[in-house]
Amino acid sequence: MSKYDWAPVERSSADCGCRHIHSAFGATDTVFHPVGAAEAPQPMIHGTASWEARPPRQAITLLNRRPTGIVIHHTASANVADGSLSHAKQIARNIQAFHMGQRDWNDTGQHFTISRGGYVLEGRHRSLEAARSGQRHVLGAHAENCNTEFVGIENEGTYIDRLPTTAQWTALVQLCAWLCKQYSMTADNIIGHRQCKSTECPGERFFGKLDRLRQDVSAL
Repeated sequence: MSKYDWAPVERSSADCGCRHIHSAFGATDTVFHPVGAAEAPQPMIHGTASWEARPPRQAITLLNRRPTGIVIHHTASANVADGSLSHAKQIARNIQAFHMGQRDWNDTGQHFTISRGGYVLEGRHRSLEAARSGQRHVLGAHAENCNTEFVGIENEGTYIDRLPTTAQWTALVQLCAWLCKQYSMTADNIIGHRQCKSTECPGERFFGKLDRLRQDVSAL
């Protein structure tokens, strides 16, 4: 596994209601939603402009159809303690610099990134726009053999022998639930990167929790 397993070769306050979801650690986290909100509302997502992304080299390819599933990744980077938003934005910039500089790609490969602090950031330009429409799919570069059909979510850290933080897990469940609602997908089609190609990603421990992820997403 490379130092950065961020993607393979590119192809192509008033009262509020609450819902409980179980984290990967067996604890119970409380996620608050406004009364009357639709199921699986959009979580807070920091767009490309907010983290000062470079513009893509060429126009983003926007497919005129919905994706059919979600691929879960880990960045295979350090499991840092810094859970700040500023750190999360720097991670997004680092990934884009790696993909555009060393990989010579058009833009960030994945559609969304989740920091260890639980911040969700847009990755490839127009990913958030496409997801909000619920009808179109940005062609990514996160998983060879799966790019045309799957949304890619990178999770900061290395999860071979450990698990994401509770904040990260909660954000991942919320993001996956919203994407499934937007694109009329079921949680059954949330898969790990290793199911697209030969790789350790998203790490042995994390991969072993994907059934739990599907359950938590379905519950939300």
